[in-house]
Amino acid sequence: MTRPLPGIPAIAAGALLALLLPAGQAGAATPQHAPRAATAASPLRTPDAFWTADRMRSATPLDLAISSPKSGSSAAVPRSGPLTVLPTLPQLRLPNAPSLPPLPSLLPGVETGGPWNGRGAVTRTTGRVFFTYQGRPASCSGDAVTSANKSTVLTAGHCVKLDGAWHTHWVFVPGYHDGKAPYGKWAAARTLATPQWTAKEDLTYDIGAAVVAPLGGRKLTDVVGGQGLSFNSGYHKQMYAFGYPAEAPYDGSKLSYCSGTTLKDPLLSKDHGLPCNMTGGASGGPWFTSFDAHTGTGLQSSVNSFGYRFLPNTMFGPYFGADAKNLYTKAQTS
Repeated sequence: MTRPLPGIPAIAAGALLALLLPAGQAGAATPQHAPRAATAASPLRTPDAFWTADRMRSATPLDLAISSPKSGSSAAVPRSGPLTVLPTLPQLRLPNAPSLPPLPSLLPGVETGGPWNGRGAVTRTTGRVFFTYQGRPASCSGDAVTSANKSTVLTAGHCVKLDGAWHTHWVFVPGYHDGKAPYGKWAAARTLATPQWTAKEDLTYDIGAAVVAPLGGRKLTDVVGGQGLSFNSGYHKQMYAFGYPAEAPYDGSKLSYCSGTTLKDPLLSKDHGLPCNMTGGASGGPWFTSFDAHTGTGLQSSVNSFGYRFLPNTMFGPYFGADAKNLYTKAQTS
């Protein structure tokens, strides 16, 4: 059965959009009320009380897929000089773990995606993102990155804002596993996105960020560490993609990954494409270049963004160019 992939709409292009609901509910839910206009998040005062284990498990995976290749973003992604930011870790030593080979290239009948059975920093820096969208709990994925404020999370643009409204009750749960939050629930003090996503929800620039408030007097990357970043690093790269897919056959309970050599989207966007069958809920999860499976560290170069309904088992993620770098700079200095 062909499954849509985690993604978002090309709203400006008039693409047909459909929200993918949890298994058994597809097409059954409608928005409870119109989205509320907002410009930023305020910290959720009681994230543990609001985001209970049951509410997190029941959150709708936010996943929009494009149904037909119509006109999309035509402008090239602005580029500047390459920039690399190194990972930061709260501990110098990580548990030993066997290196895992990349998943095979996409072949007929081959699914690319499975549970991450390795260890390392990625099991702490990657997490699920929870928020309220159109009156109901929803979920995406995100990643803690090295930052000046030690509080920056990168995700997809549609995981902070969609259909003209900013999400509310936004929290990041690093290392999530089956309703558990081993490193806490970090409430967003501010959410933001690239100018193109903020203004027109342009899928080529589907990149969002959150600045999370301290928890228990400590800052995020002092607790879980932060992955590195790479901007303007080019196309056709070996990458690893991580996330928490929650649409069948996944259930959102554990960290999953895909791996392979990227291609360049020939249709609507200027994105990277990667063989991958991760589903709704993986949106916003990190893509890494120079990923070390032994330490679980890499340079984040994209996020899970969208998929075409007519092109199964392929995920697309935005190119980290000048606008992505500017968003990161704005977030880490907030």
